[in-house]
Amino acid sequence: MKNLCYPMIKRFLDILFCILLIIVFLPFFCLIAIIIKIDSKGPIFYKGIRTGRLNKKFKIYKFRTMIQNAEKLGSGVTAKNDSRITKIGKILRKNKFDELPQLFNVLKGEMSFVGPRPELPEYTDRYSAEELCILDVMPGITDYSSLEFIQLGEIVGNEESNHIKIAEEKILPLKNALRVKYVKVRSFKVDVEILIKTFLKIVFKV
Repeated sequence: MKNLCYPMIKRFLDILFCILLIIVFLPFFCLIAIIIKIDSKGPIFYKGIRTGRLNKKFKIYKFRTMIQNAEKLGSGVTAKNDSRITKIGKILRKNKFDELPQLFNVLKGEMSFVGPRPELPEYTDRYSAEELCILDVMPGITDYSSLEFIQLGEIVGNEESNHIKIAEEKILPLKNALRVKYVKVRSFKVDVEILIKTFLKIVFKV
């Protein structure tokens, strides 16, 4: 009964809080949108392909923090001082404001507030047998891997030529292990703990 109730109640709470947050942040969304358009050419939102539950592909929404067509000029991994990042993009990334449009992914049922962070298809296609369980649950805005690598650019470093190797060989296996951990221990208690820790890390840098 617990296993049946958990996803149903979680989805209900996702929708409820998602609607409330979108209403509260709507003026802030509009302000960010205006600043992005003034700062650089290109769309307001970044829409990248990610792998969701049951290996279903979807477009993840973020405020655009890089120059137009940035993916064609480099990899999907971003270094600390990546030359593709715009001026406003640096501020949005530092405070995680660029992630706010994912509230619409949650509302659409493509993501949850808490769940394994969705990855690029090129990486999920390489999942091991143990890691495939990550695709059994709804991806989320935050999870254990988000907490551990909340400032990924700082960890990857400044060298754009070397950041892909660092991300793929050292960081990705650790992130996947944390994603698997979440799948195995997920519960309402775990979700609340992750949300609180995420809030503390972003707001108070704890």
